[in-house]
Formats: sequence, structure tokens, C-alpha cells
Amino acid sequence: MTTAPVSPLQAVVTANHDAISDDPAKAAVVFRAEARAHSAVASTVALGRFEIEVDEPPALGGENTAPNPVEYYLASLLSCQVVTYRVWADKLGIAVDGITARAEGDLDVRGFFGFDDAVRAGFGEVRVVVTLTGPESRERYLELQEAVDAHCPVLDLTRNATPVRTVVETP
Repeated sequence: MTTAPVSPLQAVVTANHDAISDDPAKAAVVFRAEARAHSAVASTVALGRFEIEVDEPPALGGENTAPNPVEYYLASLLSCQVVTYRVWADKLGIAVDGITARAEGDLDVRGFFGFDDAVRAGFGEVRVVVTLTGPESRERYLELQEAVDAHCPVLDLTRNATPVRTVVETP
């Protein structure tokens, strides 16, 4: 009897499952970022061994030298969606040949600038369109979307309140 080959994603999921089953404390992962301000409103953010630049368009005080924070949020959401689609397609045995995604969000700057405290500072709405190609039926891809919506970490950050505690340090 031959066994079906294990995909690289299945191997990752299995290895994580086995490690966590042996020691549930291993499920807790801490991600870190550090930012240094420069220019008017720009910053350099260190993410592990990577650095990214962040800026704002001139209308928000920047020089438009890099994406702004909310654009990075959209990028985070889309990239997390792609990863989650890949993992769950593999987990559910749903064939996907290609994934593309796009997002747009509506932001009213009155909230950011404090011009109207009734207007939230963040996006009022974000719209995501994911295009899946492959041999499966629409119903199977909708099943996949349901799994992704339930398990995408960045989508979860948006849909559910996440406690954030800020401490200001001074010399």
C-alpha cells in the first residue's frame, strides 16, 4: 500500500500539531516590531531581520516615499489571506491553481486629525476581493472562504477587539 505524498504545507501543519500536542505552551508565539521616527512623519520599522519604510502622502504631512500605515494594514490583510487560503485549501483537499486578492478601505481623515470625534480614526469599511482559479466548484471555494474567514489572523484582528496596552517611557 502506498501513501500519498505529503505536501510541504501538510508537513508544516503536522509538525506544528505534533509540537503543540506534546506541549500546548509551544502554541504561543510572540511577534515583535520596533519603529524609529525620522523626517516629518516617516519611520523605519524593524521586523526581525527585515526593515520597512513607512511614510504618508503630502496631504497627511509626509513625502510619499513609502506606503503609509493603513496601506501596510491592507497588505498585511491580503498577504495573510493568501497564506490562509493556501493552508486551508491544502488542509481541506481543495485544489487551487491561483490566488489573487485586492483590497480597498475608506478612511475619513477627520477622525485622525481630531476634527470630529464622532468619526473613527480607522477604516470605516474594508472591501476584499479574492479571485480563486482551479478545477473546483464554486461551492467548494465558498467552503474554503468560510474556513479562511474563520482562521485568518489579520482578519481576526479587524473583526475582534484586541487589547492594546501602551506605555510611554521617558528618560
